[in-house]
Amino acid sequence: MNNDKHSVLGILVSATNYDDATARIASAAGAGQPMAVTALAVHGVMTGVFDDQQRYRLNHFDLVTPDGQPVRWALRLLHGVNLPDRVYGPNLTLHVLKAAEESGYGVYFYGSRPEVLTELQKNAKERFPQLKIVGTEPSRFRRLTPDERDEVIERIQASGAQIVFVGLGCPRQETWAYEYRDRLSMPVIAVGAAFDFLAGTKAQAPVWVQNAGLEWLFRLLREPGRLWRRYVLLNPTYLFLIALQKLRLRQFDVQGAQVNSELLYG
Repeated sequence: MNNDKHSVLGILVSATNYDDATARIASAAGAGQPMAVTALAVHGVMTGVFDDQQRYRLNHFDLVTPDGQPVRWALRLLHGVNLPDRVYGPNLTLHVLKAAEESGYGVYFYGSRPEVLTELQKNAKERFPQLKIVGTEPSRFRRLTPDERDEVIERIQASGAQIVFVGLGCPRQETWAYEYRDRLSMPVIAVGAAFDFLAGTKAQAPVWVQNAGLEWLFRLLREPGRLWRRYVLLNPTYLFLIALQKLRLRQFDVQGAQVNSELLYG
């Protein structure tokens, strides 16, 4: 499968599946090549719609997978791309961890809280006993200084990591992956809630709910105070703008606005 990208509201989303995405990541890891990867649902797409600089970052990623069913459906509606499934961040993480175990690649988990990383590491080793987890590092939940950024790079490189998973939440993790991609020269994968899901600290929606494109409702009901703006306001806007793109009533810029290299969060 090739890695053609298609505009969904100006965000270039890759026409890919789990096997293709995993193979590309594993190939880059083996070759020591820089690669920025993210899995975008509606919220992630909309961050780029409303922020020119974030759109620039996202459209310079090597691989942007359709994490949410509404994004996958938009690819079909707008471009006739009929993917067999979405490429969901937590499931992609499992596929890549399996490939890393088989190839002996070292992996590094960056982000979230110490207790989540502890459970994530334990559960990952139970699923993949031969997996080389060479480092974990929690988020500081604040801006990093230039010296701290350099220290993070040094720690990851010294660990022997060949793949970095980043769980800082959208859009901070995409900014992180964009900023660190070339400094680390390895795949940097922004995986959103995958850390919490795989650690067991947050519940995942049942598969039938995911397949129906209603995972957002499941998460909203569990965390209404934190997520209501994201879903109640963004989802209808997303659908309205998709209709405008389909009817060719609005053109969506894919260029964005170039940003200076500056890590905003860590």
